[in-house]
Formats: sequence, structure tokens, C-alpha cells
Amino acid sequence: MIQTSLNRHIIDPPPSVNPVFARHETFHPRFGWLKKGFDQAEKDDRIFLAEDAPVRLGVGKNMVRSIRYWCQAFKILGGDRPTVFGENILRDDGWDPFLEDPASLWLLHWNLLKQPCDAAAWHYTFNQFRRVEFSQHDLFVAISDYGKTLKKTLADSSINKDVSCLLRMYVKQSRNHQVSEDSIDCPFAELGLIHRAGDSKYYTFRVNQKRNLPPEIVVAACLEYADFVGREQRTIALSRLLYDIGSPGMVFKLPETAVCDAIEKVARGWNAIALSEAAGLIQFSFNENPQKLADHLLGMYYNKRRVG
Repeated sequence: MIQTSLNRHIIDPPPSVNPVFARHETFHPRFGWLKKGFDQAEKDDRIFLAEDAPVRLGVGKNMVRSIRYWCQAFKILGGDRPTVFGENILRDDGWDPFLEDPASLWLLHWNLLKQPCDAAAWHYTFNQFRRVEFSQHDLFVAISDYGKTLKKTLADSSINKDVSCLLRMYVKQSRNHQVSEDSIDCPFAELGLIHRAGDSKYYTFRVNQKRNLPPEIVVAACLEYADFVGREQRTIALSRLLYDIGSPGMVFKLPETAVCDAIEKVARGWNAIALSEAAGLIQFSFNENPQKLADHLLGMYYNKRRVG
């Protein structure tokens, strides 16, 4: 097991983040929404603007706008048309059209936050918000300050909507209240990224090895991140994969051992990648275009799952 004593790496400027706030109409992504939105857009890319969209999608008008936003934010639609990623994962013959594998939720979480990101509050919370334990108000204040750095005037109501939606999306809801459609857990709560910290008014990130996060998803994210920041290089420092804004370590809330273990496990059966150490610096290396390798690795993972 390779270890490193490096302190936190000095991060580059943040990746591309579009100053988009509160476009979700207060609704977190519900079970089946992404598949429903993708399928309807595949048939008709004007579906979300059609007068009968609520009937065809089987939801209210506000939910139509929310489904459209989430499909675009997760990058399964681009300009209301299916993207290559959307087709790969959600077509009926795709990797996981009904999102039955937790790996697919992790992959969507990564896709939501990678550049260009259309969920600015989400990007800030997972990458730049440094509180170990925090309240809903703490996050509200921090995102309000973040909006100022983007030179964007944000209404308090917009920030509140984002904070509330984000916490409902990733935190398992308490069962001691009456169940309603709005209180039903979002599928992304299963990722275990944010937990209540004893007192239900406080929350904490869980920076640990994620039981249901396959190493292939971690490595694919590392390769995509290297493609974004690497300027056609064939190596990237491990510290950057852990601590840079927008890196897999930050987005997935992983410790160093988890990222190293994932790379080493994949590398045992795939010689396209490796971990190496030189002069005390641990590097993640790959032998060709990292985006092509990421696409290939995801294809291998889902093909193996389908055969299995």
C-alpha cells in the first residue's frame, strides 16, 4: 500500500461553475425522474416546452421544470437532447436504465458536480465548504458569501431553497414525522455523504471508504479529472486527486487510502493505469488519453455487471 506524507496540495482556481441557483423548483430528484425525462426527451426534444408536458410526464407544471433542470444538471440532457452519457446509462439497452446499481448514483453525483457544473450551491458545498459539523443556517451563510464571490446577487429565498433541497437530497429523512411525497428519501441519500450529527439540527460529511462505491467509478472520475486539469499530460499528483476543488476526493469525500486502494485494485487487472512514487511524490499515471480510458473503464464495469 503506497502512503504519502504530503500536506494538502495548493489548489488551482475552481473549475467552471455556472452561477445557477434554485432552478429545481424546490424538488430534489425523485425516483424515476431522470429516466422519465430522458425517455420523453429522446422521443421529442421539445417535450418540456409543450403545453401537454405535465400530462405526458405525469407530474405538475413545477415538476416538469424540475425534471428538465435535473436532467440537464446531471448532463444526461444537453439543450433538451440526450447526451452521449445519457444514452450510455439510461437508454433501455444502456448501462443501468433504472439505476439499480448504487454505482450509477455515484456516477451521477460525479456528473452533477464535474465541470461545467450547473448546481453552484452543490459544487460549493462539496468542494469549498470546510465546516466539519454544520447547521442549515451555517450552510446558508456560507453559500450567501460564495454568491458574492461570483458577483451574483442572490435572494435569501433562493439560497434557502438550495440549502433545503441539498440536505433533503443527501440526508436520510427522519421517520418520526408523517410521511408525505416531499419527505420521501431521494435516491442519493443512499450514498451516505451527509449525516445528521447527533442533534438533528446539525450535519456532518462522512469522509471515509464508501462501501457501495466501486473502485472503477473512483478511477473513472480520477481519469476525467486528470483530463480536465492535465493539459494532455500522462500523470497527475495523487494529492491533486484528493484535495483540489472538483477532485474525486472532494466530491466523493474519500480519504487517501480509499483513492489509493481503488487505483491499485483496478490496476491489478488493467495495465493502462498505475500508481508510482518518485522523490516522495505519488503520481497517478495512465498510458493514453484519460477521457478515453474513463469511457472504456465504465464500459468494462457495466458490461461485467451485465454478464454477472
